[in-house]
Amino acid sequence: MGKRKSKRKPPPKVKNIVALDTQFNCPFCNHEKVCEVKMDRERNVGFIQCRVCMEDFQSNITSLTEPIDVYSDWIDACEMANHAISFQVVILPPFTLKR
Repeated sequence: MGKRKSKRKPPPKVKNIVALDTQFNCPFCNHEKVCEVKMDRERNVGFIQCRVCMEDFQSNITSLTEPIDVYSDWIDACEMANHAISFQVVILPPFTLKR
């Protein structure tokens, strides 16, 4: 009598690691892939600038921060600025009627 053949599980498939983008769409001029993020890890600053309209933004970063995080902070800051402008109330001085 012979031994049964053992069935081995196939080795796990290797997943490719996809690099995250460092170029994004500009929220001001609406061009695609023109905003480039530069990370200065020594100074803990992330800097993003549009090559077309020259708009820029910088934010504080940590060792775990990726370029998409800096872009997201920029978009959030734009939305906060738009939200603040839309709800800004202008207070006019009271006027009196002259008779």
